[in-house]
Amino acid sequence: MSKIAIVGAGQAGLQLGVGLLKHGYEVVITSNQTGEQIRNGRVTSSQCMFDRALQNERDIGLDFWDGEVPVEGIQFALLGPGGGNVMKWSSRLNAPAQAIDQRLKMPRWMDAFVAAGGELRIADVGIPELEALHKESDLVIVASGKGEIGKLFQRDDTRSRFDKPQRSLALTYVHGMRPRQEHTAVNFNFMPGIGEYFVFPALTLSGACEIMVFEGAIGGPMDDWASVGSPQEHLAESLRILREFVPGEYERSKDCVLTDDLGVLAGRFPPTVRRPVLTLPCGGLALGMGDSVCLNDPITGQGSNNASHAAAAYLAAILDHGDRPFDAAFMQGAFERYWDYARFVVEWTNGTLLPPTDNLQKLLGAAQHDPRVAHWFVNGFNDPRTFFPIIADPHAADAFLEQAA
Repeated sequence: MSKIAIVGAGQAGLQLGVGLLKHGYEVVITSNQTGEQIRNGRVTSSQCMFDRALQNERDIGLDFWDGEVPVEGIQFALLGPGGGNVMKWSSRLNAPAQAIDQRLKMPRWMDAFVAAGGELRIADVGIPELEALHKESDLVIVASGKGEIGKLFQRDDTRSRFDKPQRSLALTYVHGMRPRQEHTAVNFNFMPGIGEYFVFPALTLSGACEIMVFEGAIGGPMDDWASVGSPQEHLAESLRILREFVPGEYERSKDCVLTDDLGVLAGRFPPTVRRPVLTLPCGGLALGMGDSVCLNDPITGQGSNNASHAAAAYLAAILDHGDRPFDAAFMQGAFERYWDYARFVVEWTNGTLLPPTDNLQKLLGAAQHDPRVAHWFVNGFNDPRTFFPIIADPHAADAFLEQAA
């Protein structure tokens, strides 16, 4: 069996590594942090995962929190000036979603990887280390998304719509939020020209919590995180935004406290698709995976789902490839196998960052009055391919709405 090296011990890297071990491959994963350092570190993402992605974890025995803190539905609200609801509706997911703090998840997965026979190395990886991994392995995969090593992969201008950040981003993990009166849900709130806010239940180191996600228009009134210093100031800014722009959410959040001082994060990045094959100075090749080659804005909540589906697609490609050499053609083909899914996520996510089209407004408006349309839209988060061509083609949307009626 081949030996495969994976750089990055996150959702994509560990999921692929454990999957490969179950099929008899020799696998080494490098991480720049130990499990203890991850557990004691800062939150890294919001990671709400839907059922198809969770099934990938079940398939290889990584579903250690199955059934805990379920996210049972999705609510949409369009807010006008003053924070009043112009539109508001919700629907249930066919199967629950789930969000597990990666400080809790990744250390447990690292232990599972080692217990299954994998080799875990703690090291920073740059070009020299990639070349060393190339010499000892049959295939090197880079699954380290937002770090410097991911930037080694060349931007694909034909597949990247934006060249600069489209939102100012922030996360706030809290305890003490008043629960929704209905089922648990991701609450999406859209404030045209200002930004977006969504919130959902999760599991963190200190138990059940809620994750607040802020998406502020660049230069707008939700884009002031650079002036925030302490964790308490971060919480205060979170509540300030809710009080001013999402008063309904503020009422159930005003008594919140941080889960911990490292339960906050702020930043921005441009959504980018990169070419998946990296040629090293020694002439060897490395294959990019997950965020290293397909980094989306979190506005549609697909980041960890994308990573999971990338790992599943690459696992299938490796198994199908057999004992043949892992050349550039294989690498490009493995990525295209994933891109057949990811391109729909990218188009949907990038479109959501722009002012809504008349077609999308028509669909969201119909969902407010027709539970079948609401159910279709909500469950599209589980498989965004089902949105197309309906959200992109007014004729397809008209036919869909007519059929629904």
